[in-house]
Amino acid sequence: MKEDFVFVDELVPGMRWDAKYATWDNFTGKPVDGYLANRIVGTRALCEALAKAQEKAESLGFGLVLWDGYRPQRAVNCFLRWAQQPEDGRTKARHYPNIGRAEMFDRGYVATKSGHSRGSTVDLTLYHLDTGELVPMGGGHDLMDTVSHHGAKGITQAEAANRRHLCSLMDACGFSPYASEWWHYTLKAEPYPDTYFDFPVA
Repeated sequence: MKEDFVFVDELVPGMRWDAKYATWDNFTGKPVDGYLANRIVGTRALCEALAKAQEKAESLGFGLVLWDGYRPQRAVNCFLRWAQQPEDGRTKARHYPNIGRAEMFDRGYVATKSGHSRGSTVDLTLYHLDTGELVPMGGGHDLMDTVSHHGAKGITQAEAANRRHLCSLMDACGFSPYASEWWHYTLKAEPYPDTYFDFPVA
């Protein structure tokens, strides 16, 4: 692993994670190139900010669940190849019900050069500390649809409030949201704003 990059769980004890792209539970329907371990990697600066976010969340009765952090460029390249393959329908209903594969890039849900590859972007959500259940957000990770946008219509008032709660918490801890994905946050003072890394998560 590159210097200044670490496994998040080693610097932020108690953090929950489910590295979707290391599993079969993602929009490609299989583990993605570059994810050789079900762990979340990020810069030390990212971990410091996540530790603050976790502490703030816990004071409100919540925990954080990470779905993705650092993403190797080879994984992004894998997404590009997948988008050019014929539609098989296996993950469409859950992840991109109203668009085609190629439109994911045109609409900004997947990028040819991802902020994740710089090491200080995370995909995450909240869960209730008392039950362990995920907080309802009006759609899951990588639902590539307008309903996933911040301020989207078509979700309940409670779900909208939960999204605002997460956004407020992350903003207070130094993160900026991404308008099209309620789960996606980037460290405002990211240490490598112009560098896209490609070492594997292993």
